[in-house]
Amino acid sequence: MQSADHLAASRHARMRWNTPLAPEHAALLLQRLDVRPGARVLDLGCGWGELLLRAVAAGGVSGPVATRGVGVDTDGVALDRGRRLAADRSLNRHVAFVMGEVAAWQEPADRVLCIGSAHAFGGTRAALDALAAVVRPGGRLLFGDAYWERPPTREVEQIFGPEVVTLPELVEAARERGWRVLHLSTADQREWDDFESTWLAGRQEWLLAYPEDPRAADVRTQLDDRLRQYVGGYRGVLGLAYLVLGR
Repeated sequence: MQSADHLAASRHARMRWNTPLAPEHAALLLQRLDVRPGARVLDLGCGWGELLLRAVAAGGVSGPVATRGVGVDTDGVALDRGRRLAADRSLNRHVAFVMGEVAAWQEPADRVLCIGSAHAFGGTRAALDALAAVVRPGGRLLFGDAYWERPPTREVEQIFGPEVVTLPELVEAARERGWRVLHLSTADQREWDDFESTWLAGRQEWLLAYPEDPRAADVRTQLDDRLRQYVGGYRGVLGLAYLVLGR
């Protein structure tokens, strides 16, 4: 494999999932999501679907009624990784990965995951409105969304956009749209640090392996800029909330 190919493969290589979330926190969220045998699980903005695969496995794929899942995303590389993961865990007959725009998806499910994808619907409030149409009556939604832990600087706000709200505003937006908060938790600092570190790690390792590659200077600049933005800008300022919601 050429160094350029290694660079493409390294992008998310060290990441478990593309969100600040420890395994034990993920297990708690899936417990609160309460995936039942035979449920249909939908992950909008699934990436490579690690949490989707765990949700389907938690619901059970053996016995007379199997849990099934669908992941939707526009990232073909991530979807291919998800298909490989599903095959490795013998879940490929139970989980499908679909290329598509999440805001256009209309088929409802019993349990819906939407983490870090509110922007695809036009923001937090628009996402909470739209997702009501794809959660079946009596179903549950795991909604992960950014919020401000502290007021951002103008530079940080420009990175993430003016639509990011505070945590009280996020909870109130859900309530106003008929959702009941069954569970609320937030990413802690260690989860954030691990997320940012693993987001960088694959390409940092590529730089160490291929320092003379023609792309190295640009990659180094991109990674250095991201690390500076994090530690000097939004670390401890941007939060990520996980809400399990019902209607």
